[in-house]
Amino acid sequence: MASELLKTAEHVRFGDGFELDPRGYELRRAGRVLKLERIPMELLLLLVEERGQLVSRDRIIEKVWGKDVFLDTDNSINAAVRKIRQVLKDDSEHPHFVQTVTGRGYRFIAPVEDAGTPALERPVVSAPAGETRLRAKPNWPRLASGLALVAVVAVASALGLLRRPGPAPVLRSLAVLPLDNLSGDPSQDYFVDGMTDALTTDLAKVGSLRVISRTSAMRYKGTKKGLPEIARELKVDGIVEGSVVRSGNRLRVTAQLIQAASDQHLWAETYDRDLGDVLRLQGEVAQAIAQQVRAQLTPEQQARFRSARTVNPEAYEAYLKGLHSMTTSSSTAQQIRVAQDYFEESIRKDPGFAVAYVKLADCYVSLGGYRSLSPESAYGSAKEALRKALELDGSLGEAHSTLATLSWWHDWDWAAAEREFDLAVELAPSYAWGHSSRSAFLAWSGRRAEALAEIIKAREIDPGYSSAACESANDFQLRDYARLMEVSRRGIVSDPNEWLEPYFLGVAYEALGRRSDAIPEYRKAIELSKGDQDPVAALAHAYAVAGRRTEAETMLRDLQRRSSEGYVSPYLIATIYAGLDKKDKAFELLEKARQERSWDIAWQIKADPRIDNLRSDPRFQSLLRRVGVSL
Repeated sequence: MASELLKTAEHVRFGDGFELDPRGYELRRAGRVLKLERIPMELLLLLVEERGQLVSRDRIIEKVWGKDVFLDTDNSINAAVRKIRQVLKDDSEHPHFVQTVTGRGYRFIAPVEDAGTPALERPVVSAPAGETRLRAKPNWPRLASGLALVAVVAVASALGLLRRPGPAPVLRSLAVLPLDNLSGDPSQDYFVDGMTDALTTDLAKVGSLRVISRTSAMRYKGTKKGLPEIARELKVDGIVEGSVVRSGNRLRVTAQLIQAASDQHLWAETYDRDLGDVLRLQGEVAQAIAQQVRAQLTPEQQARFRSARTVNPEAYEAYLKGLHSMTTSSSTAQQIRVAQDYFEESIRKDPGFAVAYVKLADCYVSLGGYRSLSPESAYGSAKEALRKALELDGSLGEAHSTLATLSWWHDWDWAAAEREFDLAVELAPSYAWGHSSRSAFLAWSGRRAEALAEIIKAREIDPGYSSAACESANDFQLRDYARLMEVSRRGIVSDPNEWLEPYFLGVAYEALGRRSDAIPEYRKAIELSKGDQDPVAALAHAYAVAGRRTEAETMLRDLQRRSSEGYVSPYLIATIYAGLDKKDKAFELLEKARQERSWDIAWQIKADPRIDNLRSDPRFQSLLRRVGVSL
């Protein structure tokens, strides 16, 4: 029989140095373990078991997924075969290993030889009661009884049998790589990416772990890099990877933990759940991983992971669509409004879904930052959403971070802002944006050393964004224009499509007296931002101080026309009048900005070089006192 080899061999060899270990559930080449997830591994074992013979798609479904499978099996089989071919570097047109028999199935065509001694029976892993079990099917007869028992254990797949004897290593840093979408439906990518984000967020709450941010980890979506290389680039000890299969309101999630340096599997489990249980599922995965790396969980964290509520499936679907729209790399005010609509829909369908209120608040803050809404409308709505979120769950670090920003920008309550920033990083120590925002507040407060320490933490968690844009913002607040110039130049190289870096470079040039160099940078920022008010006002100011008054006044009139169609910050218009040396008009508009509680007043008035010619005027000192700012 074709299956005799896998019944008796501990290892089998095929091709140019490939070695398959059914007992260890590993595929190796030249002694190195190759990355292959549970489903593709199950399929490869089945094909090797039946080598030389056609294996029909129906047989694959029965053996790998089970007769009562709920997913799109055709697309899932295709995805699993692609993964096998990728790791074997096989060509579907001219195969050396897996041959497609169109419309019928697959055949393993490479010669296979015994490379080891008889395999031992695998140990049977018992599981907690009350879990939904997967029906993982055996691929070789000798192990049928062991795997049949494993198939009914909670959250156990064949990969779950890879546990090594002895204590697990202590891992202090993790990256959650983008989960693979094995549903066979690319339109579900947003859902799978959202699951990646949720798992990252839950793990980020574990204080003894440093968890790389979603934005940095998402760069590796679809990468062919090996896990040790990824871990070196992200400077982490461990990698979490896995897959999601979704069919309607049913989910199958597989997650595995890998020690990065050795590429060794430490833990893996598979969960089969209803979509409504997704929050509890995410908490269980995070808690299991924390336990595996021997991270210290507080009693509050343990209780939180255990007590996650159910969520309305349609609410969760809308939430993930909003998250996808909000976190796209080229996010615009229009996309933020789309996200806002999804979060509002999520809340309508499940008014108790706390994180949806947090993200809705973030939308309002972003729209206020884009000046798509007035400060009163944006920040008042954001505070109401945060109030509801914290009523439902006071432990949400992200909510406290956003509340801190509102206390700073809109309420001008500096003590409350600091208190909320401190609480945010305590509750969510690996929330990169929380550290970045706290860093900016500390720089605004003149506390350079503390701000730098927060930047370092943010950079460790999110090596991309926080090390450039946030550093530029801090150097602006500290009026360190020479360093602002250096950091902004570096940011332009790392992300040439981000408008903030040429904008801040223009600010640095102008503050250092290099006005002719500032103008093209502001123009570039206007182009990249599609006409954001900040670089438009900055360019108009640069024209004014460079003696190009006609161009400055033309841009001023254009901004004033825009104010009749939507919100335009009176603070920004005031900077143009300051550049034109029309101080009375500049102070009139600064007072209007103060009355509106424009975020520019709190964020920019201490450091903005565009209004330096106003600072010696007694009216400026009076303005500072009424805002509550001291220089």
